[in-house]
Amino acid sequence: MQNKKNPLIFVVEDNQMYNKLVVSYLKTNKFSNVESFLTGEDALKNMDKNPDIVIQDYLLDGMTGIEVLIKAKKTNPNVEFIFLSGQDSIDIAINSMKYGAYDYIVKDQMALQKMVNKIHKINSVTELVKSNKRYKVGVVLFFIGLVLLVIATLVLAILHPQIFG
Repeated sequence: MQNKKNPLIFVVEDNQMYNKLVVSYLKTNKFSNVESFLTGEDALKNMDKNPDIVIQDYLLDGMTGIEVLIKAKKTNPNVEFIFLSGQDSIDIAINSMKYGAYDYIVKDQMALQKMVNKIHKINSVTELVKSNKRYKVGVVLFFIGLVLLVIATLVLAILHPQIFG
């Protein structure tokens, strides 16, 4: 994740009005690092920018959201996908999750707030994972230092026993 407070978010929605609504809502909620695309193909062409989160419709002109997800995950396995779709089908939601989507939100009056909540959750989990890695590195370095100290003490004890007299 590039920046916990301001992750790079791609919005992939072929309905221009809804696309603008999502982008505007994100910016209103302090997510300013947002890029929007009207097609899955355009989003895929920009995956080299390493987005942290992709918010996209399930049914897009040209390709489905699942196809975008599969292709994007091949080059960016850590990118999180949130589907924001009018398709109110449990089978589609389950299928999306099976392919690696973080969540599937049905477009309704609470959809945008749910989306922001999911982004905050993704940020929290990502920060926790980073913190965990830093902790593990610290523990490993501590034990490496401890082992080096013990080895140095043993070498000194062997080479200069009078010091430990």
